[in-house]
Amino acid sequence: MFREMRRKKQMLSCEQCEDILRRCTSGVLAVSGDDEYPYAVPLSYVYDEGKLYFHSALDGHKLDAVKKHHKVSFCIIAQDRIIPEKYTTSYQSVIAFGNIRILDRKQEKLDAIKKLALKYAPNESAEHLALEIDRYWNTLCMLEMSIEHLTGKRAKN
Repeated sequence: MFREMRRKKQMLSCEQCEDILRRCTSGVLAVSGDDEYPYAVPLSYVYDEGKLYFHSALDGHKLDAVKKHHKVSFCIIAQDRIIPEKYTTSYQSVIAFGNIRILDRKQEKLDAIKKLALKYAPNESAEHLALEIDRYWNTLCMLEMSIEHLTGKRAKN
């Protein structure tokens, strides 16, 4: 179902891909947008046990697309260093393919936003995080992407 990577020598292992997913802080979610145009939107995320979690407003282009079509991809560029003398870059990237859904049960939404909050504010007190989550709860939508296929690549240099 998913294509094999042509340049297998540059392929990252599953463990390396997951390390990048855990380490990095942003990527680009690609969905099937309006009028069959792809819609790619940069997002912060958290990775946990084969799933990616994103926060969203309760409406908008991204959410409309997710409601229409559940298949998405998410791309992360972990490294991109220009090497001018070689006319190239030293890079590492990961692409995750999978299905996305809106978390509609209160507990799963709460669990997901807590994971996200802890990633981006690891030194905040649990009390402060709870206050912030409560403050935005009514305008918050959480998305869960279940990864079906994960691929990563690095420069050969």
